[in-house]
Amino acid sequence: MSMWSDFGLQDSGSPLMEQLIFFHDHTMFILLMITVLVGYILLSLFWSSITNRFLLEGQLIEFIWTIVPAVILVFIALPSLRLLYLLDEVEMPSLTLKVVGHQWYWSYEYSDFKEVEFDSYMIMSNDLEEGYFRLLDVDHRSVLPVLTQVRVLVTSGDVLHSWAVPSLGVKVDANPGRLNQTSFMLNRVGLYYGQCSEICGANHSFMPLVIEGVSGGLFIDWLSSVI
Repeated sequence: MSMWSDFGLQDSGSPLMEQLIFFHDHTMFILLMITVLVGYILLSLFWSSITNRFLLEGQLIEFIWTIVPAVILVFIALPSLRLLYLLDEVEMPSLTLKVVGHQWYWSYEYSDFKEVEFDSYMIMSNDLEEGYFRLLDVDHRSVLPVLTQVRVLVTSGDVLHSWAVPSLGVKVDANPGRLNQTSFMLNRVGLYYGQCSEICGANHSFMPLVIEGVSGGLFIDWLSSVI
């Protein structure tokens, strides 16, 4: 979870989110260099109209400021394309989780196990216990093992929803009558909070989701308790 005073991204909980953060930092560094360079040139032209007159006209400078932006775009586009393919890749999942969006709660089904399914509602403010987050905690968390490739199938039972967990770099639209899929792997134990990111009705703001990352042994114990 990020603090209210933070301006950056949440700490990553999956390898995909780590790559997203690296790409964000890479792009912001390039933007910072461009901003500083352009700002310096503009200020130098403003204060001196003689020493920098070569910037006002000439084929050489026009060639430079046409080619250099193209090269910069290549340095941004290549990591971006690589990341897009990584986000769409679903490679040999060890566990499948089906998520169904409803107005206004989530239903979870563990397709690899019989009769492991439940609904997840937001905990009302009057029922919150100490240490819980208002409008973010739910009565039934989705428990997943760490260091395990998880495939998530997302759909909806009524209107459009969007299953999103920022710290995992996951955001999947839930469309009625259609299955969308994504995959991720939790790289550490902890709680991962998310919300519906599609305006799905009056209670759209009260449709959170919580993923609880646990060790493999604790996950087996949890399965034994719910089956």
